[in-house]
Amino acid sequence: MGIFARLKGLGGRTRPRGPFFQGEAPSPERVPHHVGIIMDGNGRWASRRGLPAMAGHREGAQALKRTVEAAIEAGVHQLTVYSFSTENWGRPADEVSGLMDLMGEMLEREVPRLHEQGVRIAFIGSRDGVDPKLVRRFEDAEATTAANRTLRLFVAFNYGGRREIVDAVKLAMREGLTSEQLDEDAVSARMYAPEMGEPDLIIRTSGELRLSNFLLWESAYSELYFSPFLWPDFDRTEFARAIEDYAGRERRFGGRRTEDLA
Repeated sequence: MGIFARLKGLGGRTRPRGPFFQGEAPSPERVPHHVGIIMDGNGRWASRRGLPAMAGHREGAQALKRTVEAAIEAGVHQLTVYSFSTENWGRPADEVSGLMDLMGEMLEREVPRLHEQGVRIAFIGSRDGVDPKLVRRFEDAEATTAANRTLRLFVAFNYGGRREIVDAVKLAMREGLTSEQLDEDAVSARMYAPEMGEPDLIIRTSGELRLSNFLLWESAYSELYFSPFLWPDFDRTEFARAIEDYAGRERRFGGRRTEDLA
């Protein structure tokens, strides 16, 4: 039996499409404007089923499709997904090659659908070492969806949070900024996507409790939600649960509640 035949019936969790939120829907102002997701667990999902890692990555691509739809349904305005990190180059060569091919396939297949949904795509990260043909696909996807306004989808590809900060500082130095001029606003303006809002909520799947070099500058005051589900099993119900959890929190940004000052 072929690999993809074996995948049939092993896909991510499927549930009947009922109301998005299980309880009372949070008011729009309690829904995060920007959600970041560390999509973790594809390899473990595949390994537990006796499948190669790429089978997990392909199922993870389906989870991403579900999540984009869920973000639109929830009223999220920006979504950033951690697709390929600068550290991922250290994985086996056949897996890296497969991930590059999968990205190309997804862009060819999914950009028309995303365009119809009103999704605007942007890729953040370094282009160093990325096949020029794939870079052109990035640019084509960005150009095709540039006028869309329903959801901004930032895809962090060949991305590392520390490298982003270093690149921003290097850019400031090339532009001649002095040490007195190099403040937080100056660095923020030179990040990969200055138009990106700071993430209100960061979700990590697979039960791991770390940020793994994701949006380190931007996430200084992000709320964190750690899901136990492996990424291929992540669905709209779990996304809604994360939004509901966020909506119940009080964000203080380093301050105190009024009652704590009494």
